[in-house]
Amino acid sequence: MQSNWAEAHSQALREYLEKGLSYSEIANAINERFNTDYSRNAAIGRAKRMGLSGPERSDRPVRPKRQPKLNPARLNKMRARPLFEPKFKSNSKSKPRQKVFERAAALKLRCVAIVPRHLSLLELEDGDCRYPYGGDADGEAITFCGQVRREGSSYCTSHFHLTSGPGTASERAAGRAPLRLVEAA
Repeated sequence: MQSNWAEAHSQALREYLEKGLSYSEIANAINERFNTDYSRNAAIGRAKRMGLSGPERSDRPVRPKRQPKLNPARLNKMRARPLFEPKFKSNSKSKPRQKVFERAAALKLRCVAIVPRHLSLLELEDGDCRYPYGGDADGEAITFCGQVRREGSSYCTSHFHLTSGPGTASERAAGRAPLRLVEAA
């Protein structure tokens, strides 16, 4: 592994660790001896890369882990508190809860901005809107809008906006296919 530590600096680090100096003391000693600017963390990192262990510190007192003092009153208070507290309490000063409305039945809406011509498939011409009407009930005839078609679409402008819902342009374009009038035999 490449390092910016010279071999003499690494050897000095090894010697100082054997003497039991702390990493701060080692960094200061190497900086003074070789006129460098190593930090304590640089000395720690280099020692780890060299596979050396840190100094054994027997002069530092070992502190036992502190056991938390149990306060029964506080413990009971914590047990009594609910896990979830609503943001707004039900008093007169708080924000009122929002009303929950039932979902209304879906309405069948047709485009109201245009009056369809109700053309059959055989009556449609090249520039006519192909938005279908009818065919909902069994045996009901299907007619088409027949208004002037929007450029790049099978529908007039009103029906185009009615039918192009969410999704990207490529997702909407994937379902489009040009319609051709085929003669019946």
